[in-house]
Amino acid sequence: METKFILVQTLSGISVGMVIFLIAVGLSLIFGALRVLNLAHGSLYMIGAYLSFWVASLMPNSGYSFWWALLLAPIGAALVGGLLEVVLIRRIYQREHVDQFLLTFGLILVIGDLVKILWGVEFNMVQGPAELSGGVEIMGSMFPAYNLFLIGCGIVIYLALSLLMNFTGLGRTIRAMTYERNMVNALGINVPMTYTLVFMLGCWLAGVGGTLIAPIQAVRPGMDIDILIECFIVVVVGGLGSLSGAFVGALLFGILNAYGILLAPRLAIAFAFMLMIVVLVIRPWGLMGKPE
Repeated sequence: METKFILVQTLSGISVGMVIFLIAVGLSLIFGALRVLNLAHGSLYMIGAYLSFWVASLMPNSGYSFWWALLLAPIGAALVGGLLEVVLIRRIYQREHVDQFLLTFGLILVIGDLVKILWGVEFNMVQGPAELSGGVEIMGSMFPAYNLFLIGCGIVIYLALSLLMNFTGLGRTIRAMTYERNMVNALGINVPMTYTLVFMLGCWLAGVGGTLIAPIQAVRPGMDIDILIECFIVVVVGGLGSLSGAFVGALLFGILNAYGILLAPRLAIAFAFMLMIVVLVIRPWGLMGKPE
C-alpha cells in the first residue's frame, strides 16, 4: 500500500472523527459537569443539521448561506437545549440514572416526531461553501478541502475547550461543581444558571457538528440515533467526562472506521465496537478517564 494512499485514508478518517468529536465532547461535557447522561444529545445534533438546512434554504442564491447556517444553527440548537434544561432536565439532577434515561429517551421520540412534522421525511442536503469545494494536493493525491476544514474545526474547538476548562474562572467553577455543588453554591455562585450554560454549550457543540456534517451527509430523520451510537463508543473508549478522552476516542474511531470501510465495508462499524470491548475489558473507565 502506497504511503500517499495511507496518508489520504488516514486524513479522511480523522476528518470524520473530528465531526464525531464535536458531538461526543458535548455529551461528555454534560455528563462530566452535570452527571446527566443525556440520550437526547443526538437529537440536538439533528436539530442543528435541520436548522442549517432551513437557514441555507432561506438564501439559496447567497454565496454565504453555509456560513450563516454555521453561525445561526448551533445557536438555535443551544437555545433549544437551554429550554429543555430549564423546563425538564434540571428536575432530574438528583434522581437515579434510570429516571434520566427514561426522560431523555422520551425526548428522542418527541423531538424525532416534531422534526418530521416541521421538515417532513425527505432526505435533504446543504450546499457546502464554494470556497471549500475543491481539493488540496497532498503527495500527488487530491484531498477534499472541506475535509481539511473539518479537521481544523475539531482541533480549534478542542484547544478552545481545553483553555476554557483549565485557565478560566468558568472552567474552574464547572470542575468544582462536579464534586462540591453545595460548597460552590455556598460561595454565592449561581449554580442553576451555570448548569444551564454548560448544558447549552454541550448542545451548541452538537449543533456545530450537525451543521458541519450537513454538506457531506443527508439531513434526514433517524440521523440522531446513528450518531448517538457512535458518540457513546467514543466517550466509552476515551472515558466519560474526559475532554482529552473524547478527542483521542474520536480519532481512533474515525481512523478505524476509514480503514474498516477499505478492508471490510460491511464490517466497518464492527472495528469500532471491538475497540470499545477491548477498552472495557482492559480499562473499564476509558483510556483517559478516571475510576470512580
